[in-house]
Amino acid sequence: MHIKRYNIGATEKVVCLHGFTGSSSTWEEVISYLPSSVEILAIDLIGHGLTEKPVDATRYDVEEQIEDLHAIFQQLEWAHFTLVGYSMGGRLALAYTAKYPVDRLILESSSPGLADDEERQKRKLSDELLAERIRKEGVISFVDFWENISLFQTQKKLSPEKQTVIRKERLAQSAVGLSNSLKGFSTGVQPSYWTILKDITIPVLLVVGELDLKFCAIARRMQQELPNSHLEVIEDTGHAIHVEKPKIFATIIKKVILEEEER
Repeated sequence: MHIKRYNIGATEKVVCLHGFTGSSSTWEEVISYLPSSVEILAIDLIGHGLTEKPVDATRYDVEEQIEDLHAIFQQLEWAHFTLVGYSMGGRLALAYTAKYPVDRLILESSSPGLADDEERQKRKLSDELLAERIRKEGVISFVDFWENISLFQTQKKLSPEKQTVIRKERLAQSAVGLSNSLKGFSTGVQPSYWTILKDITIPVLLVVGELDLKFCAIARRMQQELPNSHLEVIEDTGHAIHVEKPKIFATIIKKVILEEEER
């Protein structure tokens, strides 16, 4: 897996996992606001960025990705870190935390999956159709569609320059990687983690944008299940808080780390 490390050797460790169509580059502005006392590890998840894009969709399975992450942490000898995950990356961060120890968890606009079997099947079929569309029509056509879905409407308020950066990151993806990511690691394919939330006792911060009504509702449900959680709703912001309000998101990370240091 392709990784980027910042402030190597710093005491505090933070791992950042991007969302679907993203890469480690999505965190660069947030990282620019973080102090040099924090080492950051940003990872290109399988099928994205500069990480491999296997043609076998089963390689994208959540358990495979959990072990990919664990291998990296073992290689770096990281035993204590804060795990940050956005959207798809948040699902993976939660799945990793359910299996391996993590000091703290920050979930941005994410979910534990779908508890209802019928909902999962519908989502699986929907994502398979979208995956085939990507294969047939290509990345440019898909990005034209993707950047106009309701989830990302608030990004239209960003500067033209910033919108260009986001689009460029999406266009840098591959049809094989995106298609197989949907097939192998969609919300309809991965297990539901709703029932295990009660067993996660580490501090968990749930961050959502005020304008992202769907994920605000999901986060409130998660907060009721997680025994050591806090919910932070960011005003006038949509799904991708780290993109729309990077300085605020960096402040949230710093606050989480400092609060734990003081305890």
